[in-house]
Amino acid sequence: MINKNVFTDTHAHLDFPEFSQDLNATIDRAHISGVSRIISIGTDLESSRRAIQLAEQFEGVFAVVGWHPSNVENAPDDIRPALRDLGKHPKVVAIGETGLDFYRLPSTRPTDTILDDGEYKKRQARLFSQQLEIAQELGLNCVIHQRAAAQETLDQLRPFTPRVRGVFHCFVDSPDILRQVLDLGSIVSFTGITTFKNAAGVRDTLATTPIEALMLETDCPYLAPVPYRGKRAEPAHVREIAEIIAKIKSVTLEELSRITESTVERFFPKIVVE
Repeated sequence: MINKNVFTDTHAHLDFPEFSQDLNATIDRAHISGVSRIISIGTDLESSRRAIQLAEQFEGVFAVVGWHPSNVENAPDDIRPALRDLGKHPKVVAIGETGLDFYRLPSTRPTDTILDDGEYKKRQARLFSQQLEIAQELGLNCVIHQRAAAQETLDQLRPFTPRVRGVFHCFVDSPDILRQVLDLGSIVSFTGITTFKNAAGVRDTLATTPIEALMLETDCPYLAPVPYRGKRAEPAHVREIAEIIAKIKSVTLEELSRITESTVERFFPKIVVE
């Protein structure tokens, strides 16, 4: 029986090799669990093209196109022309995954990079700016990655608001960062981390997040929620994430579905007119 409480997995990586052998079954399981829409996120131009191909293949799949900050060493100097073309596809609903990631800088892995920390950060900032420019030009919002660089990410996004809004995905930052995100008119999304025993701080932040300003995601194949922790995450696991969020926010699953699906459609308006 298909679940009546419908949700969207707003951040999945369906093009990753982890899903190459059972993609159809994965999407079927999502549908059975009540996940009617999946947004597949690009991490570079080739990944973005694969996300579009999946969106063309499956009715309930949509694409986000962009270049992940951790892949900056392989990025061309200017991704705007290619990204502009990809972003015009009718099933592309946002730009990303873009942003800044200072968690694992070149100085911590000197054997596989030719960049120093300063140049690495500069390249990330340039790539982020290019993607914000294209989002603004195309009237799209951004899916934002901000690992160990939340304040710098906010500062770079600020000049583009309110023309471009962001969803700060896999949100695990402080209430102060949350306040700044909301002040910019942006929103956050939560993953299976909310179910982890050692994630009390994330649940505390979730409790203070306005329910109209959050979305649900898996970031699959990563971060599988309890009771699947340590295994491959997949879009069907939104169900477990929804259950704990509903409990923390003191709402029913039906209410959470109604509110978060409305947020999805406001943030990704092309998902409605597909």
